[in-house]
Amino acid sequence: MTMGRARSVVLIGMEGRVIEVEADIGQTLPAFVLLGLPDAALRESQDRIRSAAKNTGLDLPRRRLTVNLFPASLPKSGSGLDLAILMSAWAADGYMRGTAEVIFLAELGLDGRLRPVNGVLPAVAAAAADGARTVVVSAENAAEAALVPGVEVLSASHVLPMAHHFRTPKAARILRPSEEVVEQRTGGADTTVAPPAEYSQDLADVRGQQEARFALEIAAAGGHHMLLMGAPGAGKTMLAERLPSILPPLDQDESMVATAIASISSGASSVTRLQRCRPFESPHHSATAASILGGGNRIPGPGAATRAHLGVLFLDETPEFHRHVLDSLRQPLETGTITLHRSAGQVTYPARFQLVLAANPCPCGMNVGNGRQCICSVAQRRNYLSRLSGPLLDRIDLQVQVDRPHSAALALADPGESSAAVAHRVQQARHRQQQRLSRYGLGLNSEAPLNLLSHELRLPRRCLRALDASLDRAQLSLRGYVRVLRLAWTVADIALKDHPDQDDIDIAMHLRHAAARH
Repeated sequence: MTMGRARSVVLIGMEGRVIEVEADIGQTLPAFVLLGLPDAALRESQDRIRSAAKNTGLDLPRRRLTVNLFPASLPKSGSGLDLAILMSAWAADGYMRGTAEVIFLAELGLDGRLRPVNGVLPAVAAAAADGARTVVVSAENAAEAALVPGVEVLSASHVLPMAHHFRTPKAARILRPSEEVVEQRTGGADTTVAPPAEYSQDLADVRGQQEARFALEIAAAGGHHMLLMGAPGAGKTMLAERLPSILPPLDQDESMVATAIASISSGASSVTRLQRCRPFESPHHSATAASILGGGNRIPGPGAATRAHLGVLFLDETPEFHRHVLDSLRQPLETGTITLHRSAGQVTYPARFQLVLAANPCPCGMNVGNGRQCICSVAQRRNYLSRLSGPLLDRIDLQVQVDRPHSAALALADPGESSAAVAHRVQQARHRQQQRLSRYGLGLNSEAPLNLLSHELRLPRRCLRALDASLDRAQLSLRGYVRVLRLAWTVADIALKDHPDQDDIDIAMHLRHAAARH
C-alpha cells in the first residue's frame, strides 16, 4: 500500500482550517473515492483532477484511489482543494515528494491550468498560524498570498511547472518539458498597504447644509450611527457618500481584516494589496435579509453588513426596505458580529459598521413644511415611516433634518470645507478618544458603556439636569440616555474640550431628535 500526503485550507466563514489530504492507491478495480464530507463542487473535482493529470502527461493510476480529507467530520466546500488532492495522488504513486507539509490552494482546469479561488488571504493567514511555511497558489492569487508575512509563496499558471518542482526521478522521465518556471516570493516582503484613496466625492461639493455637515463630522469623529431625513433632492445621499472621505484610513490590522473580507466576497483574483480606505456598502432597497446579513444553503457567505465592517453601511430610501430586514440589523448594531446558523454548522462574521439611513418624510416627499402640498394621507405617512421601528431608531445616535436649500442660499454660500480639512479635525477628535478610552480597551465614544459614563467619566449633576428630566418623562430610553452622553463627549472632542459642558449636552440632545421635531 502506497500513501501520499498534502495539505490545504478550507474556510468556515472567516476562520481557516488546515486540511490534511491523504491519498491511498489500492490494488483493486479502478475507482476514485473521496471521503471527508465533500460538497457537490468538491465531488466534481474527481473529473477535473483526472483530466488535468492526463494533460500533463502524468496520468493517475488505473487502480482504486481513495482520498481522505482530515478532519473527516468537518464539512468541506469549494474547489480550492483540487491541487492538493492531485499532488497527494501523485505522491502516493511515487511521482512527487516534499508535499506533506506544503499548503496547496488552487482549482484545476481540465487542461491543467491553475485557476484562482476566493479567500486566499484568510486561508494563507490560517495556514501560517498553523505553522505552514510554504504555500502554492495560482499565478493570479500570488500577490494576495504574499500579503501574509512569514510564508514562501510558490505560484504558476499551470500544474506542469509545479509538478516539475516537486517531481521525483520517476516522474522526471515521464513529464513533458515545461517552458514556465515556478515563481517564488516571500510573503510580507513587498509594500503591503495601498496608499489612502483619493476620493472623487469631496465635502467641498456640498453648499450650505451647515447642520447636516456638522452632524456628519460628529458621526465620523465618534463612530455614531446616523439618520438623514429630508425632501427628495435635499442632499441626503450626497452627504452620506462623502462620509468615507472624512474617516481616518484603516491601520495595518484593520487593513488585514477588511482585505480578508474582500477576498472572501469579491472575485478570486481581484485582491492584490491590503486596502487602506474604509469600505462603503449601499445595497438597493429590494435587498433581502440574506443579502444584508449573509446567507447560503451549506456554509453561509458574508452579506453587505460584513462587507461594510470597519466602514459605512448606507441604506438609501430606508422606508422602502422591508421592515424585518431593517430590524434584523438591531443585533449587529449592538454586538458588532453576525452569527448565521445552517444545517452544516454556524458561522460568525464581523459586522462593526457605521449605519447611515436616509429617508423622505412621506411617500411623496413633500411633507416638509415648506409650502409644498403633500398628497399623502395620514395613513400613508404613518405606514411609510412605521417601517423604521422604535427599537431601531433608538439605536441611531444622530437623527438630522436635511432641508432643501433655496436658490438665494446657494448663490450666497461659499464653497464648503474640503474633506481633508474636516478629516483633520476628525483625526484629532479620535486621537483624544483613544487617549481617554484606551485604558478601558475602547477606541471610540460610540463604544463607551453606561458603567463607564456613570462612574469614571461621570459629568457634574448640573450638566445632566435636562437629560435626566427627559429620561424621567420617558422622552428618552436608557439606551437613548447613554447615546446622548456619547454624542456629548464627541461634540466636546471636536471642540478640543477636556469634558462636555451643558452646551455640549444640549447640542447632543438636539442632534438626537432634530428630525423628529420637523
